[in-house]
Formats: sequence, C-alpha cells, structure tokens
Amino acid sequence: MKVALWGVDSRDGVLLSKIKKILDSAAIQSAVMTNYSDASLVDMVLVAGGDRGILEYFHKVPSASAPVLGIYEADATGFLAQLEVRDLEASAGRLKRKEYEVDEVFRLAVKVDGRDVDPVLNDVAVFPSKSAVLMEHVLRIDGKDIWHDNSDGVIISTPAGSTAYTMSAGGPMVLQKAQVFLVVSVNSLDNTRRPLVVPNESRIEIVGITSRFHCEVVLDGGRRIRINETLQCSRHEHPARLVRLVGNSSAASLMAKKVKLAEDMLKMPPSAKLILKTLEYEGALSQKALATRTMLPERTVRLSLSQLISGGYVKRKTSLRDARQRIYELKI
Repeated sequence: MKVALWGVDSRDGVLLSKIKKILDSAAIQSAVMTNYSDASLVDMVLVAGGDRGILEYFHKVPSASAPVLGIYEADATGFLAQLEVRDLEASAGRLKRKEYEVDEVFRLAVKVDGRDVDPVLNDVAVFPSKSAVLMEHVLRIDGKDIWHDNSDGVIISTPAGSTAYTMSAGGPMVLQKAQVFLVVSVNSLDNTRRPLVVPNESRIEIVGITSRFHCEVVLDGGRRIRINETLQCSRHEHPARLVRLVGNSSAASLMAKKVKLAEDMLKMPPSAKLILKTLEYEGALSQKALATRTMLPERTVRLSLSQLISGGYVKRKTSLRDARQRIYELKI
C-alpha cells in the first residue's frame, strides 16, 4: 500500500511526522507529497490539519485524487476529517486490508469575473467587504434570471456544505449524496427569498453585483477574492473522494453533530457565530488574526471570545511557536 502525506503548512509538520512514524511501524509505505500530480498515483492520501486541511487540500488539487483520509489532533475539528491521530495506530491494519468505504462528494467549479479560481468543497459566498452593508445582485440559473435581491450576501453550497455556513444562514440540511446545489440569500430585504434547491447539473451565476463597498467572493470560509461583475458556479468534473472507515461516523451522526452546534449558535450574537465559523474553517488563531479574518473590532472579538470560552465552545492555549502568544480554537 502506498500512501501520500499532505499538510497545509509548516504547522502540520509535527503531526505529519507522527503519522509517518505510525505508518512505518505498520509497514505501510508513505512519503510527504511534493507534487500534486502524485495525488492520483497512490492508494490513499492522508491529510493533516483537521477540516482546515481537507478543505485546503481539495483547493490545491483540482484534478483527480486518490481517496483522502483526514487526520486531526484532539484540539482540531473533525467534521470532514475522520480519524484522530491517536487512533491511527489501531486503524492502520484496517487501512491495509482496505476495510473502508469511499464517499464521492462533488465539488463546485468557480469562476470569478471569468477567471477560474480554486474549486470548493463546502460553499462559495459573495459579501460586501464591509459587514452590515447591503449588496444588490441578480441570481441567474442556466441563463435565466431567477431573482433580483438586496441582502447581506448570497451563499452557494454543495450538500457537504449544507451543514456549515449555509445552515447557519437558514438553509436546509441535505445528505451528501443528494445531487443538488443550495442557494441562500443572507438576510434579504424580501422575505420571499427562501433558500433555493437547484439540480447540480445547472449553471449558477451571480451578476449585477453592486454595493457601497467593493464585494468579495469567499471560498470555503477562507480565501477571499475581489469580485467586480460575475460569479459562475457549476459542478466540478472531479469529485472529492473521502475515506470513511467502516463503523465510523456516518452521514447521520455527522449531521447530528452539526445540528447540535447549530442549536447552540441560535443563542449567540452574530459576532460570536462569525468567530466560531472562522475557527471551524481555519483552525486555531490568535485574537489579532481573528480580528483580521472577521474584520470585527478587536474589542468585539475580545468580548465574544470571553463569552465563547465561558460557554465551553472555545478554549485558549499557549502557541507552540511563540510562548508569549495565546491562540484560540474550537472545543466542540
């Protein structure tokens, strides 16, 4: 069995070393991936970094890939990443014997102003660069105008992303095997703009985008790209192939985990919700980094973090790279 190892950045180096040591002891051949074309030449790719790593991996690898298993440490999120590193040794034999299933989850191919950008696994959104500012846009499906709207923004989601940001914005939960897209207008001035379910062979466009401030496309809650005119989305030709160990978390249990988080978030102020979503997508961050990512005032970030820590949703710890700095991460 040949396994490729992949991490987002140098922060995952220690975890990759742990993974390789466990695989070596199980006589599984492994090496850190240095060329993305190698993704289709191995039996499996182990991705470090929790959900952040999974999302980033499928941004970086637009072509076909071997099945991917996300490995995370106890302090990271594991909605998409399935196996905690401390359980890898016990599961190595099952991997060698191929006692696992592979779920194919389609991705979104995205164009911004006619230019191809990274494909996304969860969702792509368009928002004004400054919060609490309205954005005007037209939703077009297969060349036909569906609505003209004024709202805080709009989200286009895959079924995998239906239990992420889309659900927080009022969208429906959809099982991963459903062949649909979701379109959600966020806080529309028109209360008839309900979440829309669209066949995934459709071409979705957001056009006529105007706001008092420039607008941005947000890919899987992370990378931001300035947009001037048009967002185009369609089904990507290469799905994400995710390893699911037989007997491990199913789609139903994953959804239950997400529902519990969503129920808790209903009681939170918008700033706390945004911070939680940022930590879910990007992993542990400092208070200053959170203020930069969310564009919230530092005082608001500080107060929200205090509420989230006291509520048991977030924990604070010392950065391994700088003992003088405190970083914050999900505790749920």
